[in-house]
Amino acid sequence: MRRAIVTSVVVVFVMLAACAEKEIQAPADDLPEADLTPQYGGSLNIGTVVVTLAALSWDPADWSWKINHDTGAIREHLFAGDLEKSVRKGGDFPFVAESYLPREAWRGELAESWEWEDPLTLAVHLRRGVMFPDKPGVMEARELVADDVLFSFDYVDQSPKRIATYFDHIDRLEARDDHTVVFHFNQFNAEWAYRFGYGYHSGISAREFADVDPKDWRNVTGTGPFQLSKYIHGNSQRYSRNPGYWDKELIDGEAYDIPFIDDVTYRIIKDEATFLTALRTGKLDILEAMRWIAVDHLKETTPELQWNRWLSSTGQFVSLRVDQKPFDDIRVRRAMNLAVNQPEIAELFYGGHAELMAYPQHPDWGDYFQPLEEMPASVQELFTYNPKKARRLLAEAGYPDGFTVTMQFCSCSPTHNDLIPLLEDYLSRVGVKLEIEPKEYASFLSLMTTRNHAPAYLMGSGHVNPTTTLRKSFKTGQTWNPSMFSDPIVDRQIDEIHLTRDEQERIRMIRALTVEMLDRAPYLWLPIGYGYTAWWPWVKNYGGELRVGAQRPGPIYARIWIDRELKKAMGFE
Repeated sequence: MRRAIVTSVVVVFVMLAACAEKEIQAPADDLPEADLTPQYGGSLNIGTVVVTLAALSWDPADWSWKINHDTGAIREHLFAGDLEKSVRKGGDFPFVAESYLPREAWRGELAESWEWEDPLTLAVHLRRGVMFPDKPGVMEARELVADDVLFSFDYVDQSPKRIATYFDHIDRLEARDDHTVVFHFNQFNAEWAYRFGYGYHSGISAREFADVDPKDWRNVTGTGPFQLSKYIHGNSQRYSRNPGYWDKELIDGEAYDIPFIDDVTYRIIKDEATFLTALRTGKLDILEAMRWIAVDHLKETTPELQWNRWLSSTGQFVSLRVDQKPFDDIRVRRAMNLAVNQPEIAELFYGGHAELMAYPQHPDWGDYFQPLEEMPASVQELFTYNPKKARRLLAEAGYPDGFTVTMQFCSCSPTHNDLIPLLEDYLSRVGVKLEIEPKEYASFLSLMTTRNHAPAYLMGSGHVNPTTTLRKSFKTGQTWNPSMFSDPIVDRQIDEIHLTRDEQERIRMIRALTVEMLDRAPYLWLPIGYGYTAWWPWVKNYGGELRVGAQRPGPIYARIWIDRELKKAMGFE
């Protein structure tokens, strides 16, 4: 029965991927030779990594995880990923991770240089000549100065929605002069560069932002390569070229002004068959994320597409609220894991395009990641299928006949829509009945952040980085701790990790705590799938990069140009 359910899901999405006829393309032999000289002008249409979701907020004080996705081409950060070190340019970094940037992979963006003056004093020197453009009703054009950085920090630090402890390591910021910002720390934090350098809450706004409605998209401005020019909720977000942008792109030793393109449009498309069709018919130049199930068909019917494969940096699990029965009992939580055939999900539901265990640490994080086969037997057991032991554990916990529990999930996720019947089937076989509540994303997120979510809560949560993935998921009172897990000893361990300057010691501590948290099973762990990015060959200077900071793609788009002659020759312009 289970295998039949998985197979039916696969068949449905093969049919969806094939539901529209592709427009006729010019034969490959008839296409002009690609022009590798950068070209200016043209438009870029993108189905982003979150193609089904419109902007959640334009106000940085709302602390939305998505803010950098929507404003990261407008508001720049002190630091960003160094695309000169991308795989496409011969470097080591693919720049697909949600927000993890090892030290070798980032550069100064608004920061020209920086140095530690003592163990708790960091001086950051801003680039000179970086301009905020004229924004009618908001501000006149002027240069970025240190007071803008101070304003931006205070704005998010004072937000009533701020994440507890996020900036507690910083006593204050000081504007030593117009181009020097000094961070005064009260203690070291291993995430200092991420927290207010290239992270989710690091965007730099002009201080004039204090005098306008921060939630109105028309008031969003920054020093970045693009400015937001049009927003239609649930439909599209358009970003127009900032002609006074300061940065350059180096190609064959020559520096070029960027952005190359006139505008970028994020297309919001809620239906999977529709966004696949939009790619096939050239209405999308890039589709940043799709499931494996569509890939073979697209490669067969649309062989011109270029491809990149990457392991998702969004963890996937069912959060089990440990502050409520029945999940306050570890035997019940372990039974939930043993009742779900995770190897079968990885093999059949994902067609082998998944990793059985890839959260909370990510395999791309080097020594921070410990393979499952190196973990204790009690952890390895959680990733096996053992319904007989699951039933025995439930009986020992006082649930010999199982129980009924509410599970919420977001209807915005095609993967989760299809996982639900599998989870229902697996769990029903050990007596656990799910009462399913699908939610639109805004409601789904609000339930968690207000702590009104159900005992079982199917979700995706970003890995972020090796330290944050533990803090946000397991520390008491953290916003992104949906299991409500709380243990003062674990809290202290997480604090000690952040205080540790020596990376090798941090790796040891992180690996040990990761094993402990996997074993305590506050989540029903699920496989992590591979995603695919596809783009048309007229998209130049691009290799499938997705982010250069926390969900931040803007600098990538600024370096892309469109070969319009090639696009025309292929019958799309």
